[in-house]
Amino acid sequence: MGTAPRIDTSVPTLGPCKVDNPLPYCHHIDDSSKMPLYLSSEILDGATSKTVYEFEEAGPRQKIYFDPPKTKCAIVTCGGLCPGINDVIRAIVMSAHHNYHISGIYGIRYGLQGFIPKYKHDIMELTPDSVRDIHEFGGTILSSSRGPQAPEEIVDALERMNISVLFMIGGDGTMKAAGSVTEEVLRRGLKISIIGIPKTIDNDINFVTRSFGFDTAVEKATEAIRCAHIEALGAPGGIGMVKLMGRESGFIAAQASLALKEVNFVLVPEAPFELHGPDGFLVQLKTRLEQRQHAVIVVAEGAGQDLCRIDNQVDLSGNPILGDICDVLRSEIKKFFAAEDFPYTLKYIDPSYIIRSIPANSNDRIYCGFLGQHAVHAAMAGKTGMVVSKLQERYLYLPLPLVTAKRRKLNIYSNYWRSVMESTGQPQSMFNCATKA
Repeated sequence: MGTAPRIDTSVPTLGPCKVDNPLPYCHHIDDSSKMPLYLSSEILDGATSKTVYEFEEAGPRQKIYFDPPKTKCAIVTCGGLCPGINDVIRAIVMSAHHNYHISGIYGIRYGLQGFIPKYKHDIMELTPDSVRDIHEFGGTILSSSRGPQAPEEIVDALERMNISVLFMIGGDGTMKAAGSVTEEVLRRGLKISIIGIPKTIDNDINFVTRSFGFDTAVEKATEAIRCAHIEALGAPGGIGMVKLMGRESGFIAAQASLALKEVNFVLVPEAPFELHGPDGFLVQLKTRLEQRQHAVIVVAEGAGQDLCRIDNQVDLSGNPILGDICDVLRSEIKKFFAAEDFPYTLKYIDPSYIIRSIPANSNDRIYCGFLGQHAVHAAMAGKTGMVVSKLQERYLYLPLPLVTAKRRKLNIYSNYWRSVMESTGQPQSMFNCATKA
């Protein structure tokens, strides 16, 4: 029997906390009291049902590091859009202003570019009045950008602005950038707190079991799937194909398919599939149409990349530029069904940018509120180089190296994926995955 993997869950701090917390009433969290959690292999490779790890619980501390009237904060949003970003911004501003009475909160425009003088982006002063209604809108009032910026220039800007706390809202690349900024701050011996709030609509950040905006994305994705189903029913041999987000992880595609039982095929990056052959996707699709006269296919954008022509280029965020799997599928379906002299009608729906830009739903708004509040509590207590996460329904603080170690993947040997397979009825033999011992 192997030993459980060792992970470092300790969160760095800027120094001892000596200032009384100004919150008039609350339950204070003791730093020395750790929160034990059982981690399964779903979260941590190599973990067993008996593996227990201790984490730092999120929440206000009795003593804080920063003196609020002398503290300035900045917020930056990076990467692609996601439902709930404005809710997180609003929660940070409201908590910092009303609960801690800090001296100023500033919004950095257009992502990390906003720190760099050559781009000439203005900053925004964020007040309760200016963020009062922003949760009603999608996107981010601060705007965003992709691409790396030198951590030295970012820290230079923080020093010029006399910023004590930087809240960075973004995905895996942003959290890695936050790690680089933290290292530069420590190298200079500065007392600046760097707090990450993980944002990814793909739900693929390590140790974050549900990222904010995911619930909203699934809800909106089901609308597209419902439309595809109606289109498929509208003609003999009708096929409805929906492309959903998921570069490296198929969580949205899987969850949306579970939410709407009309889906017959789910293709995700974690499960390579056969296109041709007796057990391949094309034969299974033809069989489905022969039996029921319609089919609904949900495809995560990163699925089937081995079937696409790709040239190994990357985008500004360093992500591989994906081949268009749905273009490949539509082309192969056309050729296969023509050879079989089998009539069909295919309707293709790509709702990606609609899903990204809508306001958060009720569940995500609540979640974003907690994340923003806990981020402020962490910052004021002098925590740094960390992110706020929700793990097994508990809010906790995690060191940045833990969440940037790898991308979170859908476990295709889990009960969850088995449920997806049962819901769709697609055969396991279609996937060329090794059988788990």
